[in-house]
Amino acid sequence: MTTLLISDLHLHPGAPQVTEGFLHWLDERARGCEALYILGDFFEAWIGDDLLDLGEQDPTGNAALAARIAAALKRLADGGTAIHLMHGNRDFLLGERFAAAAGASLLPDPSVVTLGGKRVLLMHGDSLCTRDEAYQAFRAQARHPLWQEQVLSMPIQERIALARQLREQSGEANSNKAEDIMDVTPDEVVKVMAEHGVTTLIHGHTHRPAVHELEVDGQPAKRYVLGDWQPGKGWEILVEEVGEPTLQAVYYPQA
Repeated sequence: MTTLLISDLHLHPGAPQVTEGFLHWLDERARGCEALYILGDFFEAWIGDDLLDLGEQDPTGNAALAARIAAALKRLADGGTAIHLMHGNRDFLLGERFAAAAGASLLPDPSVVTLGGKRVLLMHGDSLCTRDEAYQAFRAQARHPLWQEQVLSMPIQERIALARQLREQSGEANSNKAEDIMDVTPDEVVKVMAEHGVTTLIHGHTHRPAVHELEVDGQPAKRYVLGDWQPGKGWEILVEEVGEPTLQAVYYPQA
């Protein structure tokens, strides 16, 4: 009755070591577990589920990567593992078609689930970074159904170019931001946890793996932050049927 949680793999063709490491992790760690939660930024970018139609015609390699990842997840799901996918700030256009191909279900952000016998709030984490006002304005636009509909109606090559442009702009903007602006806002964390009536929060996004102790409505609480994946090293949270979550680094062989 083991549950695993991961986030921020940022899978893309330019990082084959992370892809191979994730597939190794699926076979060695995730197979046989009750549930797997992927809390956003699974892919570095996602331009729409019709990416799967391109196959070998996609010169970027993203279509082949997506098909390979979906097939690996489907094998895990066929073995009895429930797979839940949450959108991140990079792959918010992931849709039902990819989820179906992967044998997964899309999980709203935020969601409250029962893990280890207690209610736990799951989030990607970007909505907690309220001091980054420029990003929050973009997030509100990018999550709006009309904006997404407009983007998905664009020819696929234009969407590929748009995704590249957005990544470049994000990198440039982040390089000029103070570190604390890109981290969560403590008051927002407490507010959101209180609103959902939980004392445990698990999220990713910030790439700052840690376990933080805090107080929510006078009760001791914990915030677990998943780390991002790099060649040779990833991060997971392990939750048994009863007990506290365990945040730990996972190491995998590099080709």
